[in-house]
Amino acid sequence: MTPESDLSLPPTQTEGTPSVAPEIPPPFSPETPKPKDPPWSGWDVFQIAVLTFVSVLVLLPLLAFATKRLLYPGVPLIEVVAYPIVTVFGQVLSYLLVLAFMVSIVKRSAGQSFWTGIRWNWPHNWSSYLLGGVALSFGLQAIAHFLPIPKDLPMDRFFRTPGEAWALSLFGITFAPLLEELFFRGFLYPVLVRWLGDVVAVVLTAASFSLIHAPQLGRAWGPVLIIFMVGLALTITRKITNSVAAGLIIHMAYNGTLSVLLFVGTGGFRHLERLNQ
Repeated sequence: MTPESDLSLPPTQTEGTPSVAPEIPPPFSPETPKPKDPPWSGWDVFQIAVLTFVSVLVLLPLLAFATKRLLYPGVPLIEVVAYPIVTVFGQVLSYLLVLAFMVSIVKRSAGQSFWTGIRWNWPHNWSSYLLGGVALSFGLQAIAHFLPIPKDLPMDRFFRTPGEAWALSLFGITFAPLLEELFFRGFLYPVLVRWLGDVVAVVLTAASFSLIHAPQLGRAWGPVLIIFMVGLALTITRKITNSVAAGLIIHMAYNGTLSVLLFVGTGGFRHLERLNQ
C-alpha cells in the first residue's frame, strides 16, 4: 500500500459523494435598484389633480341640470349651479370618482391593498390625535384674532340657511378631510420627499394645501396663513408617524371643532345672521 492510498476522506464526506460548498449570499450591489417609495409617480399625482378639477366641472353642471328639472324648473340653470347644496353634493360625487381612481393607481403601481400602499396605519392612540385636532383648532383661532380676517368671505354663502350649514358641516367633517389627506399627505407628500427631501416636501405640501382653500377665503392672507399652519401640522404629523390616518383624525377634529363652535354660536344654525355681526 502506497502512502497516497492510506489517505482517508474527511468525516463529513463519504467516498463517492461529491462535496457541496455552502451557499454564500451574493454581496449587496449598490447598482441593484431599490423599490420606489411610493411606487406611484408625479405623473400619477398630476392625473389625480386634473381628474378632481375636471370631474367637478362636469358633474356639477349635470347635477344642477337634474336639480333644476326636478326641483327648480323656473330657476335659471346658472343660479342652480351656485346653490351651496348643489355644490356640496357635486363635490361628493366628484370625490367618490377620484377615490376610485386613487385605488386603481395604488393597486396598479404597488400591487397591494389600497390602505397598505397609501400608508394608512391607523394609530392605536387615536384619541390623542383627536384631542390634538381640538387643541389645534382653539390655538389657531386664538392666533386668528391677531390677523386681518375679513368679515365677509366667499364661503359664507354656504351658511345662508340651516340646511346649507348642516350640509357643509357634515361634508367638512367627512368627505373633505378624507380626500384632502389622501391626496396631499397620501399621494403628493411622499413624491415630493423623493424629489426634494423632507423639509421642502413638508413646506410645499402645506403651501399647496392652503392654496386650494384660498378662493374660499377670498385670497385674504390672514385666513390663508391659518390654513397653511394647519397644513404644516398635518404634514409634520404624516412625516413623524408615517400614518395618513393620524393626520385625518386631527383634520376631522379640527373641522369638527369649528363646526361645533359655529353651531353653538348661531343657536343650532337657526341664527346664521350672527356670522356677520
